[in-house]
Amino acid sequence: MINLGMEPRPPASEKAEKALSFISRGWREVRDSAGADLQLMRARARSFKSLADRELENFLNSAAPFSSSSEVSLPELDFVKRIQPKISEFRLAHSSPDFSRKVLEKWSPRPRICIDLSAIRDAIVSEVDDSWELSDLGRDGLRRRRRRVRLREREGEREQGKEWEPIRMLKMRLKEFEKKSQSIEIFGGFKSIDFMEKMKLSLKSINKEHEGTKDVPPLDVTELLAYLVRQSGPLFDQLGLKRDICDKIVETLCSRRRDQLMSHSLSAQDMSLLGNDNIHDELDCRIASVLQSTGHNYEGGFWADFVKRDTDDSKRHVAIVTTASLPWMTGTAVNPLFRAAYLAKSAKQNVTLLVPWLCKSDQELVYPNSLTFSSPEEQETYIRNWVEERVGFKADFKISFYPGKFAKERRSIIPAGDTTQFISPHEADIAILEEPEHLNWYHHGIRWTDKFNHVIGVVHTNYLEYIKREKFGAFQAFLVKHINNWVTRAYCHKVLRLSSATQDLPKSVICNVHGVNPKFLKIGEKIAAEREGGQQAFSKGAYFLGKMVWAKGYSELIDLLAKHKNDLKGFKLDVYGNGEDSQEIQSTARKLELNLNFLRGRDHADDSLHGYKVFVNPSVSDVLCTATAEALAMGKFVICADHPSNEFFRAFPNCLTYKTSEDFVARMEEALSNEPQPLTPEQRYTLSWEAATQRFLETSELEKVLFNNNGESTTQNNTRKMKKSASMPGLSDVLDGGLAFAHYCLTGNEFLRLCTGAIPGTRDYNKQHSLDLHLLPPQVQNPVYGW
Repeated sequence: MINLGMEPRPPASEKAEKALSFISRGWREVRDSAGADLQLMRARARSFKSLADRELENFLNSAAPFSSSSEVSLPELDFVKRIQPKISEFRLAHSSPDFSRKVLEKWSPRPRICIDLSAIRDAIVSEVDDSWELSDLGRDGLRRRRRRVRLREREGEREQGKEWEPIRMLKMRLKEFEKKSQSIEIFGGFKSIDFMEKMKLSLKSINKEHEGTKDVPPLDVTELLAYLVRQSGPLFDQLGLKRDICDKIVETLCSRRRDQLMSHSLSAQDMSLLGNDNIHDELDCRIASVLQSTGHNYEGGFWADFVKRDTDDSKRHVAIVTTASLPWMTGTAVNPLFRAAYLAKSAKQNVTLLVPWLCKSDQELVYPNSLTFSSPEEQETYIRNWVEERVGFKADFKISFYPGKFAKERRSIIPAGDTTQFISPHEADIAILEEPEHLNWYHHGIRWTDKFNHVIGVVHTNYLEYIKREKFGAFQAFLVKHINNWVTRAYCHKVLRLSSATQDLPKSVICNVHGVNPKFLKIGEKIAAEREGGQQAFSKGAYFLGKMVWAKGYSELIDLLAKHKNDLKGFKLDVYGNGEDSQEIQSTARKLELNLNFLRGRDHADDSLHGYKVFVNPSVSDVLCTATAEALAMGKFVICADHPSNEFFRAFPNCLTYKTSEDFVARMEEALSNEPQPLTPEQRYTLSWEAATQRFLETSELEKVLFNNNGESTTQNNTRKMKKSASMPGLSDVLDGGLAFAHYCLTGNEFLRLCTGAIPGTRDYNKQHSLDLHLLPPQVQNPVYGW
């Protein structure tokens, strides 16, 4: 064995001395505690003695008027004379010094080797409890009296309401006299002065019960079944059942006993807060009232991390996590960057943009024009300069990096390691996951919804459409569809889909939350001013711009032009783009003798593109084409397919859609022979990032979360309403937690990761990532034991 600098073990004699010292110190503490308890007993005995003196004096004072009053009858005087000797005996007995000694001897514990404090306590409690009649106080009163006695003994307080044994016996004798009296006149005087009534009231005051709340009846089978059906909504969604069917089943189960349900569990005030016909709210309040009556309080879900940030700070924190970064000009690199800038512009919340960091070898494969960065700081400077040049204001947000690797087959960046660890705990408040399915395919780490208070997913890409074009595409699309459902349900609270072109994901709504670079709107205003001045704004025909891969619309474009080559004689189309399939696309166009002019890719805002009048976009794989929005902002015609991805653009008069190839030819001739209409101020605002940010805040419920720390709407009656869903875990939460746990187990196995197409070694970041990002070495961050 290698000596790691450990000190030698102490000898056995030192251990024995330490043990004896520990035992001696423990015995002294027990002895001191026992002495304190005995002193407390003596003090209590003295208090009982003084209490008895006061009770006897009060009794004698109350009996004194009997002898001097002329209205008291002779039998009453005889009664007082008969009980006076008894009173004197009681007084002499309790006044003698031997009485206190006997009481202390009776309460003192027997000598033992170890002082048993519980025996002293039991003796005191039994002595006090025996002094109360079960018939007078009842079982409930006796139980409460025992609890109060134990509490007072622990606190060491003086007890004012306790009666001494002789006084109790005197009261008992008086009751016996009342029951067994042969002369009614004896106690007539007592009743006339309410003596016995006062004694009874004093006894009842001791046994007075606290006012309790009205009992709430338990849930019956119908209510439990209705709640189970309503909570099983996510399961029914997976089975293909419509939500309307579940609602009808719940209404049928609850309608039969609705009146009885409301009368049992809700007050008139609570009933007034609910709608007259909202059975779901009534069922929620019924469940909550039963749980509150039992004292149940649900604190969190399964596998909860409980590291969520406290939201008492003056400003909230928003972390935007995306799958790409500039200078890669892709939608997931540009749109999250603008979102961060405009969310930070309001200065109402702190914003962090988390982007992938690629090693030098991957940068050469991804970034255009052989552009690479030697450090994250260098790339951050490039990103800030690019966005500030376009938005026209200082982008006051934080940029952080997480390790990523480029997958050549998928042409996308895959996170390496646990991405959540690159957001500090005090900033882990609200997370916006750009492409949540992509970020979590192989995520192996903390669950996003456990670390963050609110998690929003924004779906950018129609992956199913891309996968269907590959080999065995139908089978792969089937698997990916269910995996996407799995990870978005497990890791998001809310999912936003830019259009209905994407798959229907759980917890999702459809809304375009992307805007247009302000630079394109300025170009459109400039072109409109030139047209008003009589200048020719558009001197060129049609063009297409996009990354040169088949899935980006090039297949559809070549098919349309090849089919109607004779109908479009003299038509020439300029194509701008770079990509992996550029050689194959150009070769196919030459073989079909299409009139396409291929040019190097460039920024859509480049001056050379301002003169084109028509933008052609036949793609059906996009979710929401950014280039289409940019062309509309510049005041151009846009010809696109009648597809769900273009639904947002149909409201603009310059957007011309087609359903068939013949419609495409007609739309092309219409655009080339007419001039586009200038955009109105309302249309320009709809395309702007200000409007997109407002739509994002409203649709994602982020506005409600940001300005209300409790995540609840600040309605007028909100403080009076009963909290519904926080009292117990819903079946949906349990299902989501189980899916997250299963996903964590599966992604932790390297063999299963490789079988599903993961890049080898991406469960944890590598050594180069640790050097570039100044992280702990991989073997320190994730040690391997047992070697």
